[in-house]
Amino acid sequence: MRYVGALDQGTTSTRFMIFDETGAIFSSDQREHRQILPQAGWVEHDANEIWQRTQEVIHGALKKAGISGSQLSAIGITNQRETTVAWNRTTGEPLSNAIVWQDTRTTQILNRLTASEQEEVISRTGLAIAPYFSASKMTWLLEQKDGVDSGEICLGTIDSWLIFKLTGHRVHATDVTNASRTMLMDLQTLDWHPKLLELFGVKRHMLPEIKSSIANFGETDSQGPFDSAIPIAGVLGDQQAAMFGQVCFNRGESKTTYGTGNFALFNTGTEIVRSKHGLLTTLCYQFEGQAPIYALEGSVAVTGSAVQWLRDQLQIIEKSSDIEALAQSVPDSGDLYFVPAFSGLFAPHWRSDARGVIVGMTRASTKAHIARATLEAICFQTRDVLDAMVKDSGVNLHEMKVDGGITVNKLCMQMQADIMQIDISRPVINETTALGAAYAAGLTVGIWKDQEELRAKWQESARFKPDNKSPLSTDGYTRWQKAIKRTLDWVE
Repeated sequence: MRYVGALDQGTTSTRFMIFDETGAIFSSDQREHRQILPQAGWVEHDANEIWQRTQEVIHGALKKAGISGSQLSAIGITNQRETTVAWNRTTGEPLSNAIVWQDTRTTQILNRLTASEQEEVISRTGLAIAPYFSASKMTWLLEQKDGVDSGEICLGTIDSWLIFKLTGHRVHATDVTNASRTMLMDLQTLDWHPKLLELFGVKRHMLPEIKSSIANFGETDSQGPFDSAIPIAGVLGDQQAAMFGQVCFNRGESKTTYGTGNFALFNTGTEIVRSKHGLLTTLCYQFEGQAPIYALEGSVAVTGSAVQWLRDQLQIIEKSSDIEALAQSVPDSGDLYFVPAFSGLFAPHWRSDARGVIVGMTRASTKAHIARATLEAICFQTRDVLDAMVKDSGVNLHEMKVDGGITVNKLCMQMQADIMQIDISRPVINETTALGAAYAAGLTVGIWKDQEELRAKWQESARFKPDNKSPLSTDGYTRWQKAIKRTLDWVE
């Protein structure tokens, strides 16, 4: 039996999973890291802590599997995408905490761009002008480090940080999917664009080499956590990895991942489709030596993290899974709506001036109504994105493939079917992000022959069918749109 590992570095935790050649999970280990919140709108991670957690979960998963690192044929990496690290090329030490994708501190940096410069950024990158992406984070980090020799500075997303550490500081590389989220890569050339680098004050030598997603990125350091030289044979941003794990290889196929935020991707094949309805144009994946595959993406900033907010800040639930029973204890939300615009609104609105609201409260409102409104908010935001996707693509959706943590919540998935009035399909292996990274690495080293072999492995575990009499899809959605308007123009 051959094995492939997947390092899944997410917003709240790091996980290492080992899959066998049938695509089944052999073992797994996962550990959380701190969310550092220095002030309103700022979200940071300690890159050294992430590296420490990475080593721990690799050791943990190998121990549970009862195998050594040398028995892995390859590893794949998938990661939170826009989160940005600056580190010293020689020492390998971070210059400061990483700035997380949810962070909004760089809005003022983006405001420096003229209208024509904004148009050029949007045209070349397919992205929106928002602090979500990496470029303005890089500018901010560089502006704090005036005394550091620029030749010693490495910049990158978390995948490039982990590749650098895993290879013993030998390789500084990223893949096209992660590079497409920086706001510095040209969608057509798949290279860092000189004008974009100039706009954000970033030097090319600071950035990683851009490689295909399904490719060899080098070998792990034999003195590192694997105690062996293992090929790093696939790298994908987390949402693209989930797309790969859901085997959405054909134009017109889509998936939605429910994590800290929600992310819907729609495969547009080799065509770059420019959104007219607030979506992003992004890379889906690329095999080495082949044409890239593109996607439309709708990104929602706060979905699963709204549940964590109920748990950690409001403390109305003890653990995240408690939300289902609490929400189920009332028949509806009591006309209460919660828009968790903690970091502004992402797709399709792109309003960094928005902030969270709870509206429609009465004396009868309880924590159960807030819990139910939180689940509804996850589903309403997803409909906002999927409606935009249908308008951009001209393709009506008849079902939606879903994955991620909240999809085990049956109430939430039934609400999603009711709000969108389509079938919701959940796979047997719900950890599709890690699975996609493993698939990418396994294809590179020949564990699996081709995409058709992977497609044959996909199995459905549950299907949620819509109630066509549900008021959530009609009156409920109209009221949701009113609630969205209440969030706007809060930040001056």
